[in-house]
Parts: sequence; C-alpha cells; structure tokens
Amino acid sequence: MAVRHYTLDINLSTPVDSASVVPGLLSIFHEQELSETIHDTNGHGYLATFVGKNGRLVVLRVHSHGLLTIDLQCHEDDDIAQLDNLLNALEKKLKVLLNGNITRIKRLPALVRGAKVDRYWPTADGRLVEYDVDEVVYEEDSAYQNIKILHSRQYGNILVLDGDVNLAESDLAYTQAITGNGRENYAGKEVLILGGGDGGILAELVKQKPKMVTMVEIDQKVIDGCKMYMRRTCGNTLDTLRGDCYQILIEDCVPLLKKYVQEGRTFDYVINDLTAIPISTSPEEDSMWEFLRLILDLSVRVLHPKGKYFTQGNSVNLKEALSLYEEQLGKLSCPVDFQKEVVCVPSYLEQWVFYTAWKK
Repeated sequence: MAVRHYTLDINLSTPVDSASVVPGLLSIFHEQELSETIHDTNGHGYLATFVGKNGRLVVLRVHSHGLLTIDLQCHEDDDIAQLDNLLNALEKKLKVLLNGNITRIKRLPALVRGAKVDRYWPTADGRLVEYDVDEVVYEEDSAYQNIKILHSRQYGNILVLDGDVNLAESDLAYTQAITGNGRENYAGKEVLILGGGDGGILAELVKQKPKMVTMVEIDQKVIDGCKMYMRRTCGNTLDTLRGDCYQILIEDCVPLLKKYVQEGRTFDYVINDLTAIPISTSPEEDSMWEFLRLILDLSVRVLHPKGKYFTQGNSVNLKEALSLYEEQLGKLSCPVDFQKEVVCVPSYLEQWVFYTAWKK
C-alpha cells in the first residue's frame, strides 16, 4: 500500500524558541489522538514526532536558523478531508503564534510514495516532475532494457526506457525537430534512422514518399509495445517490418554502419534517435561518450556529401554537456559544420536542444 506525504514549511524572519510555539500546537495534535515523542537534537532546534493509532506520523521540526517544518505521513486510503483539516488547523494556529514573524508559508501537494504506478520522473537537470500517470499499459524487460508505456491523461501514452521518459504521444514537436522542422524535402531521398523504435520519425517520413527509409532498431520489444500502445505516434508503420518505401532492421546499428562504410553506401539523411547527449562532462571516463563519438563518426562517413545528420541533444540547461558535444563535432575524421535549435517538447517539461550537422 502506498503512503501520502504532506509538507508544510514556515519561513521566519527571525529564529524562535520552540517553547513559545510548540505548547500552542499540542492541543491540535492531541485532538487527533497523536502521541508525542521529543528527540534530542544536540542543540540544533526542536524535533518531535507524533504517532496516531491509525498509522499517521507527524514530524515537527523547529530549526535553529528560522524555519519550521511539518511533515505528515499516512496511508493512501486515509481520510484526506480530515488530514486537510489537521494541516489547516496547524497553519492557522501558527499564523497566530508567529504573528509578524512569518515571511512565507508553503504547503506542497501530497507526494504519493510506493504507489503501484510511479508518477515521478526527474528532468534531465535533476528537477522532479509529477506526471498525471494513472496506468501502466505495457511493461517488458528485454535483453537490453526495461520498457514501460504509461498512460497520461494529458500527454497520452508515454514510452519510458530504463526509467527515462523517451516520448509521449503528444510529442510531435520532438519528431518534427529531429527531422528538420519542415525545412527538409524527403521525397525520393535515402534516409537512415538509428533507433526510433517508437515509430514516430518513420511515420512522419513515409508521408513524404522517400525513396527508402532504413530504420535500425535493436530492441524488438520496444517495437512490439509501441505498435500496440503508441498508435497516435507510429500509426500503422510498425505493423510490418517492410513497406513500400521503408524497411525496419532489428539489429545493432554499429556493425551495420561499419558495413555501410566498407561498402561505400551513403544516405541523404542520417537521423540519430538512439540516446541523448550524456550528462557527464568527463568523456575520457564515460563509455557513453565513446559510444556517441563512434556513432557520430560512422554516421558522417555514410552521409552523402550534400546530406544532413540530425540528432537530439539534451536539456538546454545542461550547458557544459552540450558544449562538450559541440567539441566532439569538431573532432570527427570528416569535418562538419552544425547548427542547433531549441524546442519545447511537451512531456519533457523543459526546453530541448536538437542538432543538424553536414560535411564541410
């Protein structure tokens, strides 16, 4: 069973003595049949816990630097109205007791911990986002990763790989950005997609009648899940591994790219949808950077002299990692120029950087 975690923070203009605050709150705790235990903080403010017969736990902390915090934990099926009344009563009483000394009061929505359906995911730069996820519609462990597709009332179904939000059905902006935002004409062109197992890029490209799109996806189970539960993204393109103007190869793209290099095969467009730029800024210690540089180099080598290479970057806030990636673009065996574009991807809840590169 999940638990709900409520928080109430009171910022003070000056520190207070707990003896002037705590006694006035005790009657409220006693009315809720919460028993008190005071803990020794070695002179660092006041700390008490209050435990109820129904499993409720309240932690009251008066910090010595001028902050008062109240944390309330309860079972998910506890009486929410009663809990709100308790927090309201505490907040009202504190306003009286601390009259003139409060600079800010902040109560956050309840954090639901240990729920069957996880609703919390970090942004690329480490901020916590709560999604309106209400169901896991697909979950499989493949030989490569954990695959989940979650249903969101706002974003539609969301593909999550190894705990990382990849794409939601609402995220057409991502697909458009990684294919050139309408500035490219794919009609009659040869295109190579690396990854792209959600089918979004493929579905958009085939609308333009390319000569041939080759999509290389290593994980069949990603395709299996997306063709069932990401139909707004992939349409019917994943229903078969071969269509009039496309083929899907289920294999590792690295040996295939090396084979294409040896054969001298080239493409008008290479679209890398494998992974975001690593957050680490120490490439000499990070195997992900080695993989990224390898893919970059091989991709440019199979690019037609007038072709273009598209890829996602990462959050616009990760400036060091993005700068390091741009340094890698300058170290390829085949020199390239590049440009970048910042796009808001709905389900990411952050601005995302996309890159276009071409041979000099």
